[in-house]
Amino acid sequence: MIAGRYTLEREVGRGGMGAVWLGLDEVLGRQVALKRVGMAPGVTTPDLARAEREARLAARLNHPHVVAVYDLVTEGPDNTEQWLVMEYIEGSTLAELVRRDGAMTPDRAAVLLGQAADALAAAHAAGIVHRDVKPSNILVAPDGQVKLSDFGIARAEADASLTQTGLVTGSPAYLSPEVASGQQATDASDVWSLGATLFHALAGHPPYQVGDNVLGALYRIVHEDPPRLPEAGWLAPLLLATMCREPAERWSMARVRDALAAGPTAPVLASVPAPAPAPPVDPAPTRLISQTVPPVPAADPSSPAADPAPPSGPRRDGGRVLPVLAVLVAIVAIAVIGWLAFTAGTDGQGDGTAAPTTRGGHGSSPAGGSQSPSGDGAPDGVTPDGMEGFIEEYLATVTSDPKSAWAMLTPGFQAASGGFGGYNSFWRSIETADLLSAEPDPADRRISYTVAYLHRDGSRTTDDVTLVLEGTDGDYLIAAEP
Repeated sequence: MIAGRYTLEREVGRGGMGAVWLGLDEVLGRQVALKRVGMAPGVTTPDLARAEREARLAARLNHPHVVAVYDLVTEGPDNTEQWLVMEYIEGSTLAELVRRDGAMTPDRAAVLLGQAADALAAAHAAGIVHRDVKPSNILVAPDGQVKLSDFGIARAEADASLTQTGLVTGSPAYLSPEVASGQQATDASDVWSLGATLFHALAGHPPYQVGDNVLGALYRIVHEDPPRLPEAGWLAPLLLATMCREPAERWSMARVRDALAAGPTAPVLASVPAPAPAPPVDPAPTRLISQTVPPVPAADPSSPAADPAPPSGPRRDGGRVLPVLAVLVAIVAIAVIGWLAFTAGTDGQGDGTAAPTTRGGHGSSPAGGSQSPSGDGAPDGVTPDGMEGFIEEYLATVTSDPKSAWAMLTPGFQAASGGFGGYNSFWRSIETADLLSAEPDPADRRISYTVAYLHRDGSRTTDDVTLVLEGTDGDYLIAAEP
């Protein structure tokens, strides 16, 4: 029993720096959410000021799309344990919806993000900057109603700055460039974060992959052009207007709200310049059998080549860096050409236009007639033809029905992959995936193969893949990708 009034039933998630519990208000007989205030990084006592700030600011808004705060109660020795008593929303966060169902259509994303924009526009009108807008702070009820949560690091104009050492004032993947570089958050920073959240909803993944390399992600946010999303549809101009490097050039939150509410025919979207043409497709894109995408190594900010000036901008070293880089590139190119010539002479591929070789040094083999081990030592019911047939079936299924292909992964591999959202986001960009060659190893239930992708933008790429299977002919599942 909390404060002699609230009974805890079960933990339902995490919010800000504390656990969130479903509870019962014994006096009013209603369900509530209770968030126990946690510890700020680098300190040993609860951040009571943060809890009071969240309660005060959320109560000050009183908006239909903001989670209502009912009470702030204290417990424990010397009243050092604090609990926020809030409106209980039965549903999922936007992050959970995308993880479960994959990327959203522009129309669906506009309905949900429009409600969040409405709440943020009201907050800005009241002089409040949220500072931590992200998919996990947007709650979606079963009826589609959206509630914005976690004002724990929000700041009103009259508040002192949050200067606690080590306190995270936002989630790295959704931070605006100015906040990532250490500046104070403003209304415009929330606009960028909502745009980054919209990007996540449309793409099925965040605009920046952070992982363990937080500094690398912050460096890319500050120094690189924002990522663009070809599949954004009619919302592409809105992404341009929100994820814009210059805060002064971003739309106000009220304008974002109005554009989302107006829909694809909104004349307000016509004033946004068209996005720049997409860069050429990487000839060897990241493979995605599962959802996990190996992050691109971030540039070392201390490296002289880590932050090259744009072609049209001034050179930062008096013009000496580009000639040196040109020489280095030429040396690397010569080395690569020599290596390619050597391998072409040793693997019989000539100019490289023949079918790619498979891994393992056993040579290439055409689709449908692979060279494979004899099968000695293979478990009963495991054959080279059966393994290759499964891969052909998987590639045909995943490009036409990713949901069914997802079921061809073991539960353990699905869990390790992080969810269906990113998996579907990758495969929906592939028109066809044709098996060029395969090398099954029945003894280990391992198969290496080369696949040719036809992307929906018309480009073509190839990739080499190795998978570990589980089961027998006619009943395989993909268990791992070494």
